[in-house]
Amino acid sequence: MKNFEELGIGKGFVKGLKELNIITPTEIQQEVIQVLLNANTDLVGQAQTGTGKTAAYGLPLLHQIDAKKKVVQGLILCPTRELGQQIAKQLFKFTKYTDKIFSEAVYGGSPIDKQIYALKRPTHIVVATPGRLIDLVNRKAVDLSHVKTVVLDEADEMLSMGFKKELDQILDFLSNAKNKWLFSATMPQGIRQIVNQHLSPKAHRIEVSGRNVVNKKIEHQFLICEESDKLHILLQLLQSQKNNRGLIFCKTKVAAQKVAKQLIAKNVAADAIHGDLLQKDRDKVMRVFKKGNLQVLVATDLAARGIDIEGLSFVAHYQLPDKDEYYTHRSGRTARAGKEGVSLCLITSPEMKQLRFLEKKLNISFKQIRQVK
Repeated sequence: MKNFEELGIGKGFVKGLKELNIITPTEIQQEVIQVLLNANTDLVGQAQTGTGKTAAYGLPLLHQIDAKKKVVQGLILCPTRELGQQIAKQLFKFTKYTDKIFSEAVYGGSPIDKQIYALKRPTHIVVATPGRLIDLVNRKAVDLSHVKTVVLDEADEMLSMGFKKELDQILDFLSNAKNKWLFSATMPQGIRQIVNQHLSPKAHRIEVSGRNVVNKKIEHQFLICEESDKLHILLQLLQSQKNNRGLIFCKTKVAAQKVAKQLIAKNVAADAIHGDLLQKDRDKVMRVFKKGNLQVLVATDLAARGIDIEGLSFVAHYQLPDKDEYYTHRSGRTARAGKEGVSLCLITSPEMKQLRFLEKKLNISFKQIRQVK
């Protein structure tokens, strides 16, 4: 296993990484950096959330940027505002001890005029949600003619959110970009179409196996109970976790709102995040949660995309997800940055079949618990 310097990462970046306590490259970083740092190439990377993908593509991208040229040279597409902000913030932290490389995050649900004004400053990398980027291009507010590298992060999520047409449009426009890097936790048919249509047939393919990623620092547990007992068990879990914070997942916004209200009625510092929230309300909830003023956030699957909060000790699945990749995204919210975490499924007896399917599909092992300790 090579360290970052041995992989070819510059000393200034390595110093910035050390300050962020990123010392040893993860498997995806090890594999990807070796390929991307030394050549112009297309790449398809398959890895789950929480494996360090941002540094895997972000460090090679930063190495390519000519800080003296005040033009956009890199474009990163991602599904949500939160993930976009997180990526831009992380790239900024990586460059603390190097020439200043400026990134700007642009996304829907926020005043476009402010973003147009922000893009008038020198910007080397644009991090964008697909719909907002197309709005900005149509208004001639961003010039992508100098872009050498385009990155699609969490491509499967962008697809599931209905961005296929926008992705095709952007990739058609940037067909001459020297590097196209696509990262996705899963490879559904729509992603394979994008790869076949827009990336070189010689694109490097790197897959970090689910066994090495999903199961590393997370203890996967399940508890069999009646539907009517779930709230009581959840309260026991929160009591046992004391000051630890976590996420509770529901399948629908109605369920998420109901569970949050029930917890608040029991004096738990909780709130809900779901697709019906206005952006300003969503931002408010996230701010309060990040500050540590809430113990738990009750979330739906899509609403939780891009949430990366340090030190979440547990994830509770009040309802099992519809798709196996959603379980991976959910459980990956805990045990980040080398820490340990618990992913607890509250299930009824008939749901055992679904749990066994998840075990088989994701190469993980669930431990049955009789009660929350």
